[in-house]
Amino acid sequence: MADEKNILMRDYEYELPAERIAQFPLAQRDQSKLLVYKDDQISHSQFNQLTKHLPANSTLFFNNTKVIPARLRFRKDTGATIEIFLLHPVLPSPILQQAMEATGKATWQCTIGNLKRWPDEQVLTFKHSEFTLTARLINRTEGEVEFRWPETKSFAEIVSKSGDIPLPPYLNRATEPADQQTYQTVYSKHEGAVAAPTAGLHFTDSVLQQLEAAGHCTEYLTLHVSAGTFQPVKAEQAQNHIMHQEQIVVTRENIQTLLSSRFTVAVGTTSVRTLESIYWFGVKLMGNNQSTFQISQQEAYTLPQHISVPDALQQVLDYMNLNQLNTLVGETAIYIMPGYKFRTVDALITNFHQPGSTLILLVASFVGSGWREIYDAALATDYRFLSYGDSSLLFRK
Repeated sequence: MADEKNILMRDYEYELPAERIAQFPLAQRDQSKLLVYKDDQISHSQFNQLTKHLPANSTLFFNNTKVIPARLRFRKDTGATIEIFLLHPVLPSPILQQAMEATGKATWQCTIGNLKRWPDEQVLTFKHSEFTLTARLINRTEGEVEFRWPETKSFAEIVSKSGDIPLPPYLNRATEPADQQTYQTVYSKHEGAVAAPTAGLHFTDSVLQQLEAAGHCTEYLTLHVSAGTFQPVKAEQAQNHIMHQEQIVVTRENIQTLLSSRFTVAVGTTSVRTLESIYWFGVKLMGNNQSTFQISQQEAYTLPQHISVPDALQQVLDYMNLNQLNTLVGETAIYIMPGYKFRTVDALITNFHQPGSTLILLVASFVGSGWREIYDAALATDYRFLSYGDSSLLFRK
């Protein structure tokens, strides 16, 4: 890994006044500000002008995950509320798409509010006009909960009518009905995220049509954003932080397009994590032909560093051909810190992130020390920050 001793979290802090955190989105998504950083120069634009700032024949990779109403509340006869937050599916499948299609029953790992008031033997009940949902604690230590409901409905249908969209904790407000739409990208498709890939919130059908008309290519892959994305970094040294795992779903077409892309733009840090993880899976396949698509937080620094991008991506395609796969499902905990060498991404569209977060580390890795100049400029010119805030287009240093 790059000189770990120098990666101190205090070097990636900045002062973010509370009033600069956007509590609500703009009425029109693509009216947000756009900061452009290229060749060490900063310019200011509007998001609906994005197309003008992209090189010809760019390929944009979007994360089409869909946020699920992952916060379920059960009220006991005593009046106490047990809040169950869905984290990861266990049964009938750990694959999120299959878990959301489950009927009748499912087991999920969850975080549970008021856990001490939920005895092991007690079944909680949520009554809706169309169904009854029950919850039973089956593993207190692991937070595993078994849900049951009528087999005529999928779990996706059940949570859509039972749960709330889990807004980021830093918004410090209750979910409102409008958030059901505004905290989703217009192209969201595959249910399973508990947080939105917020760089995508600025896109409208109009902007997508502009991209197509200008000759840019748009590709959709999936990384289901986990609650770990909001996990604060408590370690003084960045490398001592434990990264969260997130589920990836990519297609053969995604990889073929990446292989042929002339200029690759990642829409959001989740798309960066996905694209870079595909490369490292190819490197792993070249090393020992292992078949598990799982990237740990250290492997981007411990695996061989000399493999070319075409060779690594071709290795993934060969693996898919050998196993007759059109879709690849994996897990990544890739940890991108200053010193990381990007393989696949030339430019990044992203919001403005929390001080001292892993996302700031990723941005600093991408643009170098210029990250602070970028954030200072955004603060000085009234940009709105975090999930519902403004956007930036950053070209790799």
